[in-house]
Amino acid sequence: MIGSINSIAKIPDLRRRITFVLLMCIVYRIGGYIPIPMIDATALMNYMSSMQNTLLGMYDMFVGGAFTKMTIFALGIMPYISASIIIQLLGSVVPYFQRLSKEGEEGRRKITQYTRYGTVLLAGGQAFGIAIWLQKQTIGAMSIVSHPGVGFISVVMITVIAGTIFLMWLGEQMTEHGIGNGISLIIFLGIIARFPFAIRAEFREYMAGQRSIITEIVLVAFMFVIVAAVVLITQGQRRIRVQYPKKVVGRKIYGGQSTYIPLRVNTAGVIPIIFAQAIMFVPNTLATLIPWEFLQFAKRYFEMTHPLYWLVYGALIVFFTYFYTAIVFNPVDLADNLKKYGAIIPQKQPGKKTAEHIDRILTRITLPGSIFLALIAIMPFFIVKFAKVNYQFASFFGGTGLLIVVGVALDTLQQIESKMVERHYEGLLKGGKMRGRK
Repeated sequence: MIGSINSIAKIPDLRRRITFVLLMCIVYRIGGYIPIPMIDATALMNYMSSMQNTLLGMYDMFVGGAFTKMTIFALGIMPYISASIIIQLLGSVVPYFQRLSKEGEEGRRKITQYTRYGTVLLAGGQAFGIAIWLQKQTIGAMSIVSHPGVGFISVVMITVIAGTIFLMWLGEQMTEHGIGNGISLIIFLGIIARFPFAIRAEFREYMAGQRSIITEIVLVAFMFVIVAAVVLITQGQRRIRVQYPKKVVGRKIYGGQSTYIPLRVNTAGVIPIIFAQAIMFVPNTLATLIPWEFLQFAKRYFEMTHPLYWLVYGALIVFFTYFYTAIVFNPVDLADNLKKYGAIIPQKQPGKKTAEHIDRILTRITLPGSIFLALIAIMPFFIVKFAKVNYQFASFFGGTGLLIVVGVALDTLQQIESKMVERHYEGLLKGGKMRGRK
């Protein structure tokens, strides 16, 4: 590993890109501590401590605690992610967006532009809602907002929208001039930023005698096992052999080679967990904000300690895994593209039969992938219940955060390795034999 780091330092372009990413990460973290004016930070922190098991708590996880502190990056990059998901969903049902997705580079530029517009609209709507919501919150006789009114709403909207646009620009710059996907790295950094605080909380509980050293060692070993399993599923794929026809041009023969279509075991990524988690947090969120008796009754059954919560949560993840996989992967389009270029799957007729074969394989491999996602999602709850670990530390044993961290880390490592191989250096892992390069 030390030799690989030395190799990175010897490649000027790679060294410059990594340095740029590190500097932009520092800028992002600094912005996460610049508060919005006219907000009482102490009152806000006291109020937010009761919102951990709600949608707001989940949102705060993705923005590295900036929402709890109500800083200029309170919304993080999440409006951009939401806009991207909406545009992607529209691409499966709206003919106009379907055509754009097939128009190559020009279509991608238009989709990117629409995503930016959607980001601004979503950030504006969310900023307005946050400003109205903050004005109504009090802790005892203490108001969170010192000077409520139109001026405060305007300040919040301008500040938060500007912060979101800046992060969107920052992510695009990191993608273009750095290494890895800039938007993903921003989310990655927001999640990782919580890890030192989780370690500190766990260390305090250990010093207080709540757990033994043996328990802590077992927990750390178990975390390594969980991370290894996530890596295997993230990289896991089912390859379908494809044969291209031979072409004779003059005295030379072109084509005739075999290749593979890699179908990922986890095609949907972390989106199913995000969707399911958002739905499961709705009862708690509404019960916290609206004191209706029915909502208080429903809240008791949707607490994280109730078995019904785990059962419904896991079932929703399996459902959304199949749902989102069907949206992002179309076997009919893939079969048509293979037929267009004359490629065939051995022993399968081009067209409909090929599409049915791909769909059947995808359906089969999605089942274990969806079950694994469900198990990873509910793993922190089991850790909290049986190991009596605080949820802040247990959240790194599974769930959305772990999947994002592992996925982004793998993607960034593979891009670094590809740059090193281009310059004839060994890769980062096992002599440059990462599976992503095969």
